[in-house]
Amino acid sequence: MPEQARPSTGEQAKQHALAQLRQAILHGEMAPAQRLVENELAEQFGVTRASIRAALIDLEAQGLVERIRNRGSRVRVVSVEEAVAITECRMVLEGLCAGKAAVAASDEQLDELTGLGTAMAKAVADGEPMTYSDLNHELHARIREFSGQRTAVELLERLNAQLVRHRFQLALRPGRPQQSLNEHLAMIEAIRAREPQAAEAAARAHLTSVIEALRD
Repeated sequence: MPEQARPSTGEQAKQHALAQLRQAILHGEMAPAQRLVENELAEQFGVTRASIRAALIDLEAQGLVERIRNRGSRVRVVSVEEAVAITECRMVLEGLCAGKAAVAASDEQLDELTGLGTAMAKAVADGEPMTYSDLNHELHARIREFSGQRTAVELLERLNAQLVRHRFQLALRPGRPQQSLNEHLAMIEAIRAREPQAAEAAARAHLTSVIEALRD
């Protein structure tokens, strides 16, 4: 939206601020525990403080922001213990989606998963962990989409958003992408074989490995 056309108040302004703040948090541009000063954010995004405040309330509900009594808002800090608990929930839901995708995905969608697996292998071979991390995120998103399980997708989007810092840290850990790659390729192979139980088991095995890596 052009700068001069951007609304400064109302629902559109809140949604604009919400989208910008959420993107900044998910891309790591705003660090955990970083203070979110309403005046500064209102000026940055060209909206009113009321719009920023409404956006922060929505982000708090999504688990991305926390309000500290008498100190305002900050980007929420997710501890390792909480990250493990969230990943345990993801394990069930991602397994469900993988099993559903093995049944519901079209042949074209299966080819897309294979292409992502090939790109992930290339990123590992080329030593590009952040490219691998982005492709990893994309693969999981596609499996969720192809599953057709909308309730699980909505729950996972909220859970995954809270794990962004830990996802980046794991991506940069030496040796982790290589291990993770094999787990993802096993998921793709089971989905392509249209074996829902094997696909669910592969997704659960992958997230069990993520939990072990978080605890290391």
